[in-house]
Amino acid sequence: MNYVTASPFLNELKDRIDLRHIPFSDRGTRLMLFRQNDHLQMRLAERWFKLDRQLSGYRKREPILDGWVFTDAAGRALPFTTTTYPHCVIIHTAVGDYWLAFVDQETLLLTLPAGEHGLRFRANLDELRTDRRGGVIRREGDIRRNIAYTTNARIVAQEATRAGASHTVALTLSCAGECSLLLNITPRLGFNRHIPAPDAVFAAAEERWHAWFAAAPPVHAQFRAQYYYAWWVMRIGLISSRFYTTREAMTPSKIHYVGVWQWDAFFHALAYRHVEPKLAQDQLRIVLDHQRSDGMIPDAIHDEGVVDKLTFPVEADVTKPPLLAWSAWKLYELDGDREFLDEIYEAVVRWNRWWFDYNDTDGNGLCEYQHPFSSGLDDSPLWDDGVPVEAPDLNTYLTLQMETLAKMAAVIGEAEDAAMWRARADELAQRMIEQMWDEEAGLFWATHLGQRVNVRTPFNLFPLVTGRMPAAIAARLLAHLRDPAQFWARYPVPTVALDDPKFDPLQMWRGPTWVNINYLLVEGLERIGEGELAAELRRRTLEVMQLSNDIYEYYHPQTGEIPPKAAPIFGWSSAVFIEMAIAESRAMEGR
Repeated sequence: MNYVTASPFLNELKDRIDLRHIPFSDRGTRLMLFRQNDHLQMRLAERWFKLDRQLSGYRKREPILDGWVFTDAAGRALPFTTTTYPHCVIIHTAVGDYWLAFVDQETLLLTLPAGEHGLRFRANLDELRTDRRGGVIRREGDIRRNIAYTTNARIVAQEATRAGASHTVALTLSCAGECSLLLNITPRLGFNRHIPAPDAVFAAAEERWHAWFAAAPPVHAQFRAQYYYAWWVMRIGLISSRFYTTREAMTPSKIHYVGVWQWDAFFHALAYRHVEPKLAQDQLRIVLDHQRSDGMIPDAIHDEGVVDKLTFPVEADVTKPPLLAWSAWKLYELDGDREFLDEIYEAVVRWNRWWFDYNDTDGNGLCEYQHPFSSGLDDSPLWDDGVPVEAPDLNTYLTLQMETLAKMAAVIGEAEDAAMWRARADELAQRMIEQMWDEEAGLFWATHLGQRVNVRTPFNLFPLVTGRMPAAIAARLLAHLRDPAQFWARYPVPTVALDDPKFDPLQMWRGPTWVNINYLLVEGLERIGEGELAAELRRRTLEVMQLSNDIYEYYHPQTGEIPPKAAPIFGWSSAVFIEMAIAESRAMEGR
């Protein structure tokens, strides 16, 4: 097959997909192709408590297809290497090259070299029926799984053996002319066994991916490689609608976090607004689809249901920080879609009311986190003394939310509401000063049961982001942020101060740099006229994210290394890189 991509974007990403760690996948599909030592395997991005018996069990679930090797005519496994592009994988062997691409979300096409050779794989399903074109492997039950493999090559031999709930299939094929194997992995009752023309499949895959990259705003050359990789992450992270996932939506990481998490969705939408406005809006709509009658929005949505209550480490409702309105306004600033603001306004009002009705247990007008996970800062030392915690970051978010509700109300013609929300935002900011500000320390403290939570995090500085702090308070907060012994690390901003006894640069929210937090701080600094500091933070954030080929959940603030548990192909980090690369490129043009 004579195939050369003319797309500069696809060439830019040649071999960026390392199948040993990163899957070959595509928009909307649940299928992920990996390389495991000397063979390939196919995993499913699905989250089913019925199947896994625990909500994170999908990470340990066995592949649906494993031990996939290519063989010579005698059935001996062939060594292989791969060349990867966003739209296809080329598998190089001694008998020739195999080309692989997605036909649709549930179907892959594999082209076969001329001559006699074969392939072998194990399907972790328990019913097999072979036929003259291949076969069908199935598992019945509450969660159906089906694999149909179909070829237009001549099947010289087909051997199938069963071991427990798995089947191993060995095929010997004779290929004269253009031959392919179609692989359909689906939960559906019907199968796709129609083999399309390979040229058309590969051309369509190339066009889909090229169009996606071409739609993105251009950036400066120094960001281009990681920028288009970030856009690759944003496309392959999308999963198709199914059951509770009511709309096409982005997972935080297709490998590690299968589902839709509301806080992540707010950042994902920021990137999508540059290429597909409706897709951006749908990242917000999907969480509103599951808003409870009391106004609360669940923490996460997965195929089988939602996560809105947990019993560990405490029993409480679990949600995420209220940044929906903030995200929606950013979409509006780009697309000007007034109707979308009108559509979601009442839902955001109910969401805001829930926070004050159910999360101000001491009645002082400041809201508390009732569960650590509701903060998004799952293992932060802010929770070491217990919950509830009255937190500066939460009340900052609520101030921003009410400020944004004022803007939304003005756009949709609710002038009285707009004035009311502006006043409430001002009142909450003032309340933080009166009840959380420590003049001696120059910080806003989180409290648990009225007692200070004695740990320094960037969230002690977050009221700065409101743009409503008096100059003297802002100056004190900025001094902490700029201090290289506290927060101004080589790659700021650590999630615990460098000189705090609880700083751990390898443990999630106990020290590493999270780029979504940097994004919020950059925005806050720009709001208060600290443009140079904002630009420096943006540049350092872009720098640390370019030290690795992949894009990760969080980073070591002093070295830029990847902590061992940081998830790869991470969604909101990719979205933030896109946002910052666009902003920095435009700033460079103006300098």
